[in-house]
Amino acid sequence: MIVAKGKKVSEFKPGGKAGADVVDAMLGPTGNLRAPTIRSGKTVLVGFNEDVFAEKLG
Repeated sequence: MIVAKGKKVSEFKPGGKAGADVVDAMLGPTGNLRAPTIRSGKTVLVGFNEDVFAEKLG
């Protein structure tokens, strides 16, 4: 899972239940899931970062 908040990009490895740090990273200031949220294969992209999108989605 890759979460982008502006220029800050965090990568989380899967493994059971999502921890509080993962949930906090995925949620925006209003408490909703950050947009866009895309699943590409086994990778989940949350939030927008142009460099990450170019790398992961081509």
